[in-house]
Amino acid sequence: MLDLAVAYREETFERMRDPLAERGVAVHHVPSDSRAIHLSDPPWGPDEFDAGFVYPSRAMEGGVVDALLDVPWVNDREAVLTSRNKAGVVARLERAGVPVPESVLVSNPADETDLLSAFERFDPPVVVKPNSTTRGVGVAKVGDADSYLGVTDYLDLVHDYRATGDKSFLVQAYLPDATDYRAMVVDGECVGGVERRVPDDADSDRWKHNVHRGAVATGVDLPANLRDLAERTADALGIDYLGVDLLVTDDRAVVNETNARPTIDAETKYDDGFYDRLADLIRRTAADDRD
Repeated sequence: MLDLAVAYREETFERMRDPLAERGVAVHHVPSDSRAIHLSDPPWGPDEFDAGFVYPSRAMEGGVVDALLDVPWVNDREAVLTSRNKAGVVARLERAGVPVPESVLVSNPADETDLLSAFERFDPPVVVKPNSTTRGVGVAKVGDADSYLGVTDYLDLVHDYRATGDKSFLVQAYLPDATDYRAMVVDGECVGGVERRVPDDADSDRWKHNVHRGAVATGVDLPANLRDLAERTADALGIDYLGVDLLVTDDRAVVNETNARPTIDAETKYDDGFYDRLADLIRRTAADDRD
């Protein structure tokens, strides 16, 4: 039996525990945030686990857990940081020929001329999003220059807080009436996906499709072109386990964002063999370290 340290939210840990146990992988929860960790008498040792899943989201706590466990990770620190840098992802995918929304990176502090120049590249409304937040936090849709400057003023105030490491944000084209999909890629192969929609009884003006903002994710059979797009994205980024967010309109599909720490959903929302492939990836990760 292979022992896996899961530095992940409890929801994902609970869902993956039994399916992986059936495949010879014992899953152990090693949460690193919102707790106290005695460094001289740590709760885990370097010989307890064969691999980790996935590198913790908080870099500082993650560094401590990484030092204590001393294991190879399915998605290590570099993979998590690569995916979290939204502008970096867009730049890498553009270079690889993967379609993405038209985007401008703004690095604060920027003067008003540069801010307006970024806005004027688009037909409003535009989407303004902090470069490295998750779950749709701080993302806004604005339709005129004054509202846009108001949002950037707010971001400037937030970025003035020294603990905020990333002071950049993206201005992106808004794709009206786009369908939002999350495709899951494991070791180079798309293994299923979900369509994310705002519930029918919700406010009709809601446009964000993040599940953490109240959207509902329904398992779908993704067509071949979207599967290919998700696999090309994972290959371009060099990330083994990746959630790929796709926006699809009548005339095109683009990669909107990626997530190297995607929540594992109910098994019914993935293809048959999802856990087989995930277990194989975990075993390969552990074996690569031994080599």
